[in-house]
Amino acid sequence: MSAESDAIRLDKWLWHARFARTRALAAELCESGRLRLGGERVSKPHRLVRVGDVLTFPAGGHIRTVRVAALGVRRGPAAEAQRLYEDLAPPSAESALPRRHAAWK
Repeated sequence: MSAESDAIRLDKWLWHARFARTRALAAELCESGRLRLGGERVSKPHRLVRVGDVLTFPAGGHIRTVRVAALGVRRGPAAEAQRLYEDLAPPSAESALPRRHAAWK
């Protein structure tokens, strides 16, 4: 197997796994510096991700930690997308990020 066939761009994988509604939003998440790949902060959407890599990022008001289980070849239905990762820290009430209140600005 070549190096290109066992890796995929991070923004594309996030989009395939349905952690972002669009690939542009996935790229924004990567560029925001709030996503970590193997504990290292990511700032470029073209960073390659491989099976076994661990990602940590905010999603849906929670901190998500997932292990890449497959790379995927398309953005399919949700059931197919869920097979692309193993959820290491499922969202719970304790992991919820605090919401900003208008009076806190």
